[in-house]
Amino acid sequence: MKLIKFTLISAAVLALAVGADMAWRNRAALQTFAAEEQAPAPAAGAPPPMPVPTAAVVKKTLPVLLTYSARTEAIRSVGLQAKVSGFVAAQLFPDGANVAEGDLLYRLDSRDYEVALEQARAVAARDSAALDYARATANRSSSLVQSGSLAKDTFDQRSSTRLQAESGLAVSEAAVRSAELNLSYTEIRAPFAGRIGRDRAPVGTLISAGGATLNTLVQLNPIYVTFNPSERDLKEIIEARGKGPVSVDVTVPGVESIRHKGELTFIDNMVDPQSGTITARASIRNDDDLLLPGQYVSAGLKLRDDDDVLMVPNIAIGSSQLGKYVYIVGKENKVEQKLVTLGQTEGDLVAVAGVSEQDRIIVGNLQKIGPGMPVAPLEPALALK
Repeated sequence: MKLIKFTLISAAVLALAVGADMAWRNRAALQTFAAEEQAPAPAAGAPPPMPVPTAAVVKKTLPVLLTYSARTEAIRSVGLQAKVSGFVAAQLFPDGANVAEGDLLYRLDSRDYEVALEQARAVAARDSAALDYARATANRSSSLVQSGSLAKDTFDQRSSTRLQAESGLAVSEAAVRSAELNLSYTEIRAPFAGRIGRDRAPVGTLISAGGATLNTLVQLNPIYVTFNPSERDLKEIIEARGKGPVSVDVTVPGVESIRHKGELTFIDNMVDPQSGTITARASIRNDDDLLLPGQYVSAGLKLRDDDDVLMVPNIAIGSSQLGKYVYIVGKENKVEQKLVTLGQTEGDLVAVAGVSEQDRIIVGNLQKIGPGMPVAPLEPALALK
């Protein structure tokens, strides 16, 4: 009986011990689970800084230029006309040819004028002979009248005949010169060097004096370039011109190979109140004859040279509602944005105001970065590889 009772007590104690152990294990598991739930999750791996190519700010001396749309204009342009009537006998140069001053361009039928010259010379020869006779007679009469062998009235008549013969010869000699001129006018020559245009009077055409134009001749070298600066630019241009000649560079838009130089030679004396501009003109050397009258060109006036101009690559320039900007590598290699004002360009560089010479300009991956982002700047030499 005692044994059974002891056994029951032992079993009860064992059951209580097992239950206590299970309760402790369950509570520890719950505490561990709660701790795991409350502990913060480990941070995800942050991406590495964006590598960006950079470029240094370039300091240069740049010319201050004012650029205008312009038109070329011939310094001299004439229509070739005949001074005498006649048939066109020959055209000596083809259409569009370059000619020198004095070159024979057209010849008219000269036979009528050759005959007229021969007639004038014959009349002059006759009058010259008549004058010789009149002079000899007057000279003899002078000695006779002094000796009383000739009446004074007769002497006066012979003297008058001599004077009339002199006048007659002068008239006939003038007629010879006129005939020579008319004959020379059958040859139409270039009054200056230039280029002729399209023939308008084929061989065989009857031309009247001062009538139809046979052709046109324009001077190509030098050539004028006319443009219209605004009245706002006028002060700077006049000041620059007062210090010396203002050089002008002329280019043809879209044709980089055509570039000519010259000098500002004329500024008009009145501003157009409608447009607020004034007419100006430059004389341009055109040795290769690539510029033709009426051509659209660009004229750049060099006013002076500016030293220490800061320039950055064109590709670094961005645009926003606030204006133009560049990204630079700032403190702790973070992106900084600087607003800039653009100036003139030279090759791949553009002049800017708003940066310092020490700035490192970001020139790549511009669409992938923004202000405040960390970056890994590449040195300029490495960025160019």
